[in-house]
Amino acid sequence: MNEIVLAILQPVALLLAAPLFSGVSRVLRAKMHTRKGPSIFQDYYDILKLFKREDVRTIDSGAPFRIMPVLYLATVLLLAMGIPMVTRFCPIPALGDFIVVVYMLALPRFFFALSSIDSSGSYPGVGGVRELLASALIEPSMIIALFAVAIATGCSNIGDMGGALSSLSFTSPIAMVVAAFAFCVACYMELGKLPYDVAEAEQELQEGPLAEYSGPSLAFLKLGMSLKQIIVISMLLAIFFPFGSAVDMTPASLALGLLVFFVKMSVVFTVCALIENTVVRVRFKLLSQHTWMVVGCSVLSLAFLVMGI
Repeated sequence: MNEIVLAILQPVALLLAAPLFSGVSRVLRAKMHTRKGPSIFQDYYDILKLFKREDVRTIDSGAPFRIMPVLYLATVLLLAMGIPMVTRFCPIPALGDFIVVVYMLALPRFFFALSSIDSSGSYPGVGGVRELLASALIEPSMIIALFAVAIATGCSNIGDMGGALSSLSFTSPIAMVVAAFAFCVACYMELGKLPYDVAEAEQELQEGPLAEYSGPSLAFLKLGMSLKQIIVISMLLAIFFPFGSAVDMTPASLALGLLVFFVKMSVVFTVCALIENTVVRVRFKLLSQHTWMVVGCSVLSLAFLVMGI
């Protein structure tokens, strides 16, 4: 029963906190650029403003364009119910399998691209094609890296994988280090940050479909995209950096796990901000060259696993 309550509280808390994390990330980048930057609560102001505006749609748009914002947000909220964040175990084990998580992450991306075509606009169509290309390049490396971890630990549940790694109950340590590196780079690409994209700008490489949305639909998408970033990072932390998470449901353990979770999230967002401010944006076609490197590292981890090193 306590696990069910935790599974309900996690997405609600993340829904409320997601704009704060994205706002802090924007402020960090501004400070590193020696700019004043917006308030950390600016994303809350923007979302509230969008909810007050009219939801305008193109005449030729169909059902995929209309349902995509709600589907996007609902999918990431469902993922937030199963991924371990405060605890070391999954609140809902059926939603904690890494294969289920990766494919559920692909679902909103697919409808994101489909809605861009359905909007009948030329610019959103280009953005949708690039979104599918990014998915085809990034997700295989994530799956291969996690597949290597699953074989080494003997389990596919995210919480169990993190527990096995933290207790050193796995084979092939070098393979796990390589898999962790490949998954970290793939997660950074999945966040849509420099050098591949600017996550807060609708008119950038991968987010062209947002140009046709307005009002509450755009607010749902902004919330969903902020939540997706937290979920991807939480998945990384739960598997490769599970230290400090609660091992039981006692109040003291949960409080400590919540504090450690926010500390780890803050560290990751700070590292991402540092990377963003030390690189320049590259042409989109160069993404394939970088992702093939990540795929190569993921395959290399499997090779090391087979060799037992």
